[in-house]
Amino acid sequence: MSGVILNNVIKRYGATQVIHGVDLSIEQGEFCVFVGPSGCGKSTLLRMIAGLEETSIGEIRIGARDVTRLDPAQRGVAMVFQTYALYPHMTVAENMGFGLKMNGHPKTVIREKVSKAAEILRLGDYLNRTPKALSGGQRQRVAIGRAIVRGPEVFLFDEPLSNLDAELRVEMRVEIARLHREIGATMIYVTHDQVEAMTLADKIVVLRSGRVEQVGAPLELYRDPDNLFVAGFIGSPAMNLVPARAVEGGVIAPALGPDVIRCRPPAHVADLVIGLRPQDIHVQPGSTHKVEMTEALGGVSYIHCAHGSEPKLVIETKGSHVERSGANIALHIDPATIYLFDHSTGHRLR
Repeated sequence: MSGVILNNVIKRYGATQVIHGVDLSIEQGEFCVFVGPSGCGKSTLLRMIAGLEETSIGEIRIGARDVTRLDPAQRGVAMVFQTYALYPHMTVAENMGFGLKMNGHPKTVIREKVSKAAEILRLGDYLNRTPKALSGGQRQRVAIGRAIVRGPEVFLFDEPLSNLDAELRVEMRVEIARLHREIGATMIYVTHDQVEAMTLADKIVVLRSGRVEQVGAPLELYRDPDNLFVAGFIGSPAMNLVPARAVEGGVIAPALGPDVIRCRPPAHVADLVIGLRPQDIHVQPGSTHKVEMTEALGGVSYIHCAHGSEPKLVIETKGSHVERSGANIALHIDPATIYLFDHSTGHRLR
């Protein structure tokens, strides 16, 4: 298996630039996830690594090789797409081994590789079935098996779970994580779902408008975001982000109530944004905020509340107690849990 290095990678379509000088190093055997909103360039970047999109400027290396101008078949990668793209008239075994057959591999080699991939993916009992006799999760495993039999240096996944229902998505996340542990391959995975990114990745690359916003381990990005975009994107429910201003002795954020939050904001920034994770806001008796809705999920509840016309907040509470819609509450906030950002630039203030 090999690592992947991108050096100042740029992609242009005519006069329009969609990838802006991406520098990235993915270690051998690492599970790297590209995450971001629709249109941020994550699939384009993956297709550039695969060779399905031409690189306008920059260099792409897989292992020791410069593959920037190589055809996809010469790059040593295998790609799993959003759609399964299985041949309906072929069996599972025939679908998995078709690429090897077209490349002239002996039948004994094909059978051996298909059998090994089927064992890894727990498809041994389905090898003689056609795709119509499989569930959506089983079809996606066949598509992954088709990639495994090729023995690639790097696996590329382009939103492979987006066509599955919620239960199957969870099941396939577990399967893909297990697959990575068992074969130890370098994997690059594209998704817009930050929960998938957090649960699967060794390294997350957060993209916005063709630029890398931050790179790091999942919990590193969650606990130490560099800017407002990453803070609001990583975490479910999302971080509460509310306008604030610096005053003597701390900051005031009208959405959090009238009290001064005692902290030391940087002296050079007056207009701020405060970030608070939902679990770091605590409900106490009072009447500063009105509950608009409560999502009671059993062991955890999410309270949606607001102070007058200020931006709404989401509070995570544990246990079975539920605040009813229309109830009045007050908030307790530990200053140690707040994040401060520059309102004008979005940069984190540490």
